[in-house]
Amino acid sequence: MLLRLLRPLIPALRRDRGPLRFHEKQFLRHRRPLLLDAWTRGVRGHRGFRGQEEEWTARNRTALTYIAAAGVGMVGLSYAAVPLYRLYCQASGLGGTAQVGHDPDLVEGMMPVRERVIKVTFNADRHASMQWSFRPQQPEILLVPGETALAFYRAKNPTNKPITGISTYNVVPFEAGQYFNKIQCFCFEEQRLNPQEEVDMPVFFYIDPEFAEDPKMALVDTITLSYTFFEAKEGQTLPLPGYR
Repeated sequence: MLLRLLRPLIPALRRDRGPLRFHEKQFLRHRRPLLLDAWTRGVRGHRGFRGQEEEWTARNRTALTYIAAAGVGMVGLSYAAVPLYRLYCQASGLGGTAQVGHDPDLVEGMMPVRERVIKVTFNADRHASMQWSFRPQQPEILLVPGETALAFYRAKNPTNKPITGISTYNVVPFEAGQYFNKIQCFCFEEQRLNPQEEVDMPVFFYIDPEFAEDPKMALVDTITLSYTFFEAKEGQTLPLPGYR
């Protein structure tokens, strides 16, 4: 191509400068292969760029697939988070949630720590839409770690229609929740009361003897057990225990 461009100029160059010199002939003779080689490299480079572009596209598609799968997994976990967290709180006492369940042999073999007296107070709350009356039967109980205790709450349906309720609870201070163990309670179970019906609801519990050995509990002399009742409705989700 360069020769074609230079060919019209050769006569003029010959008129102005005379015949081509030896090194000029050598330049024109070897320049054409160099230009062809450069053009070939350009074509190959363009093809290589297209291949690299296709590889990037494939990688982006793979990344988008992983991101979409992760998003679906997170949505699934969000639906399971509340019941899983509730079970974890009940097992560990996190967030002021009293532990549920016990080992009968452990309860029978507990050694009460007589020199460590603790006052347990009781609180009762209702959701704004709940029409029951709900209150503790006793304001407080004195006990020691390693000793079982029985308390009662009273609920009444003062309306002319049956109402089903369900309760959640927590323990204050929150750090004491891991030592507050319930043997029997009415939490997270639907309770149906007919019109004008009134019932007593027992709570059988104990405080683990290890409470007296925890330095963080050294200044804790009062623990509050609080229940909150909600009207049970289809599709309603209870708040996480330990948090209002």
